[in-house]
Amino acid sequence: MCLFGTIGNLLNIYIFFKWSKSHNQRTSNSPVYLLICSIANLFVIIYPFVTRLIIDQENFQIQTNQIFLLCKFRYYCLHTFDLISLTCLCMATIDRYLISSREVRLRQLSTTRRGTKLIILFIICIHSLHSIPIAIFYNISPTGKCAIQSLVYHYYYLYVFQICLHSLLPIICLTIFGYFIFRQLKNLRIRMNRNSNIDQQMNRMLLLMSSAVILSAIPYSIEQLYYVIMYQNDEEFSPGFYLFHVIASLLFYTNPVSSFYIYYISTTNFRIHVRRLFQCKQIALHPDENQRIHTIQTRSK
Repeated sequence: MCLFGTIGNLLNIYIFFKWSKSHNQRTSNSPVYLLICSIANLFVIIYPFVTRLIIDQENFQIQTNQIFLLCKFRYYCLHTFDLISLTCLCMATIDRYLISSREVRLRQLSTTRRGTKLIILFIICIHSLHSIPIAIFYNISPTGKCAIQSLVYHYYYLYVFQICLHSLLPIICLTIFGYFIFRQLKNLRIRMNRNSNIDQQMNRMLLLMSSAVILSAIPYSIEQLYYVIMYQNDEEFSPGFYLFHVIASLLFYTNPVSSFYIYYISTTNFRIHVRRLFQCKQIALHPDENQRIHTIQTRSK
């Protein structure tokens, strides 16, 4: 998962960077959001996901000199970058709905390129600052695991971070605007032209990605609600719930890993850019052969 996710997000970054340079007003904003989303996903995979594999080993206990890297900084990066990714995906979905709408009033609500960059800067700043208490209150528990030491902040973390920001709000936002995009896709099939084809591909890509996030967030939401109930009742977790926890955790990391493959399957234009990238690399790796072919063709003339 780590290898495939890293390669996929690097390709996402390359393609969305090229798309974000486009001067086409109908496609310019969403690729900018998806570029930041892919960068955030890459950070989630490289650091929090890799360290999660280390921590989940049997009988692994965090030492005092590892508190900052494996507890404080790890959870700070995990929540900061994952929330940046989710927020940018929501903003890309909202922007696609606005810019591909048939109503002029809604299209005018879509921001300019400068406005989009300011929104992204605000998203990065607000999530970076909001996650600082995580780095302060996370510490080592008596069992050698990462845990929040403050009871008050523990409740805030469960209700605000886990249930609201990571679960309910993305599900609600992506469900509502995903439904609107689905309706627009049906209308675009009726009135097909070049711009409509671009809109259709972008809308399909975001619709499938939104569906994947929703499906993976539902088990995570159930797990966090169960945590709240069990924590208040002071009951022990059953082996069945531990299995559900493992599945929900894997689904949580599925979104950063699978985004490239969802985009590749759903969008023809995305596949074309990926193929062009590898074709350019093949030409660069065999310059003498290409020069030889060119020379033969010149002589034959």
